[in-house]
Amino acid sequence: MILPPVETLGARPVQTAGAARRFTAATRRPFATCGPRVWVTVTCEAGVEEPPHPATPAATTATRAMTVTTRDMLWCSSPADFLPAVARASYGSAMSTVPDTDAIEAQTQRIGRELAAALPSASRHPVRAVDTRAMELASSNQELKAALFRFVDVAPACHSLDDLARHLVGFLAEVDDAPVPISAAMRIAGTKAGRAALGAAAAGGVRHMAHRFIVGETLSAAGGVLGGLWERGVASSVDLLGEATVTASEADAYAARCSSALGDLSAIARRWPGRPALERDSAGPLPRANVSVKVSALTPLLRPDSPELGRDDAARRLVPLLRTARELGAHLHIDMESLDSREAVLSLVLELLSRPEFSRGPSAGLVLQAYLRDSTETLGAILEFARSSARTPPLVVRLVKGAYWDHELVQSQQHGWSTPVYESKADCDRNFEVLTARLLDAGPVLRVAIASHNLRSVSHAIAYNRATGGLDEDLEIQVLRGLGDELQDALATHALRVRTYCPVGNMVAGMAYLVRRLLENTSNDSFLQAQAQGVALDQLLAAP
Repeated sequence: MILPPVETLGARPVQTAGAARRFTAATRRPFATCGPRVWVTVTCEAGVEEPPHPATPAATTATRAMTVTTRDMLWCSSPADFLPAVARASYGSAMSTVPDTDAIEAQTQRIGRELAAALPSASRHPVRAVDTRAMELASSNQELKAALFRFVDVAPACHSLDDLARHLVGFLAEVDDAPVPISAAMRIAGTKAGRAALGAAAAGGVRHMAHRFIVGETLSAAGGVLGGLWERGVASSVDLLGEATVTASEADAYAARCSSALGDLSAIARRWPGRPALERDSAGPLPRANVSVKVSALTPLLRPDSPELGRDDAARRLVPLLRTARELGAHLHIDMESLDSREAVLSLVLELLSRPEFSRGPSAGLVLQAYLRDSTETLGAILEFARSSARTPPLVVRLVKGAYWDHELVQSQQHGWSTPVYESKADCDRNFEVLTARLLDAGPVLRVAIASHNLRSVSHAIAYNRATGGLDEDLEIQVLRGLGDELQDALATHALRVRTYCPVGNMVAGMAYLVRRLLENTSNDSFLQAQAQGVALDQLLAAP
């Protein structure tokens, strides 16, 4: 074979750690030398024998023809040695190694136990403990859970306490074998005074639950919470609630809110004290202001039967937001939603970020959903873009399990389609770890954010990153406000970079979000539910 031509892009020694971890785009093969990192461009045209990925033991060796040009990071004993290193990486010398899976598993267990020991006790958060008990009560009876969720969904539309009470009683009447507290509530609803008391209690409960997950109705109201998180060593991403707009004026209003939020949040964040761990990684500065947006709220035309129409309409509103974020030095993250809009959203984001005007900013990112069976193919498209675009700062990929599992499952069953999501939690968790490894292996062309409340998944990501030579500063863990608060504090205690996803908006706009969070928190197979029920730590940290 012909040795691929190599162009050095500026050799510069940096901190070294462990065995070599970076893979070339040509083969994804690691090599075992340690030393300074060297930036190179590799172009390879060859039939390449590709070994199984270390996170996928069941994979088989495949041979395929590839043409790749990429800016990659390689480990070399000295800048002058980068050429032999490329040869070893590209053609699989005898020195080629793969990460030690046993060592990664041992480190996963150790990190998981350290984080578990740092979780705040229930006595420090008595109100949260009461919330947890209420969630356990709801999840123990599927009819009761359905009734309560239906009530939460309609609560913002109720105009009086009496109206609230009548709706609540109507839903609860459909529950067989209702728990004692529910039966007592039903009995007092027979009088006007009783309904007023029940309506007030119900309104307070819904409001309390919403405030647990939603940090404020406006950004100014949420500023104190966001600043408090920053003071405790926790970054944030503001999500302006609102999805699935139905008119152009609604989409325009949402885009205007997003633009205002970028400006307002940037101004608020400038007053925060310095937090080096939250403001820089090895790729450069990290914006303090971070806003997440949904494409379905930027256009009323996002439909699976005409994706180009919705994509082009959304682009008219997303492009100005990208320009605003660039001018302010803020980060703009584009969320993924249901499967029927994924391809349109993915192609929109990658097309806009490939434009020359955005080649040097802003910091931007998208979401990869691990519960989808074809998520590995989606990641392949993202990696191809990241390696070929060489935009700075690097694209941020937030890896999530996925919040639309019930929707995808029901929709596929209704239409007789094959199920697009993993139906087993263990299968989804395994895929999450495979994707975690592939993202971290991609090295400097991406910034990786692991979004999970699962102690095992988070511990595995930290362990894999360390075991393969990565630095803690190059891995971000993300959690949801109201669900990952304890884990967030434990991660910050260990000086790991953590970001909390903080929704902002009113109850009506946030109702779909709130119901998804309640579903996640009360799912019978969720990690949070198992943790709340006192499942042994060994079981919580067991490999999926």
